[in-house]
Amino acid sequence: MASNKSETATSKEFVISRVFDAPREFVWKAFTEPERMKHWWGPKGFTVFASMMDLRPGGTYHYGMKAPDGTPMWGKFVFREIAAPGRMVFINSFSDEAGGTTRHPMHRSWPLEMLSTFTFEEQPGGKTKLTIRWSPHAASEEERKTFDAGHGSMQQGWTGTLDQLEAYLAKAT
Repeated sequence: MASNKSETATSKEFVISRVFDAPREFVWKAFTEPERMKHWWGPKGFTVFASMMDLRPGGTYHYGMKAPDGTPMWGKFVFREIAAPGRMVFINSFSDEAGGTTRHPMHRSWPLEMLSTFTFEEQPGGKTKLTIRWSPHAASEEERKTFDAGHGSMQQGWTGTLDQLEAYLAKAT
């Protein structure tokens, strides 16, 4: 019996970690308080202009940001699990201003939804290790291939975002 590749194909999970010189509770707040998110969320050069959060399973984080050229972009998280201050799981997607799910504005074959798991681990000396795990959710074979091919650009984008978080934590603590 032949297997259906679109049902059995999987992607290699994208994982990135960083240790921050800040207590876990503070790093958690940076991710769960929308006013704090405005100061650091997104790729380098982007600025957050809208940040609304309902932090509970089934709740959302809906945000708007401007690209360096002024182009607005919207995104959202739909929370599945909140285990403060150690773990959050959510579905991440691009969105429109009203919160509807949309495709990536520059990659039509990017997965429509991403399963995101963020863990916050206490480290010696009052530090926190953040680990981000990202994988396509309910994705087609083409979307999984695009995701797998994009690990290098994801590394670059997440590194810039985490650099901004690091700078924010250094100023805010």
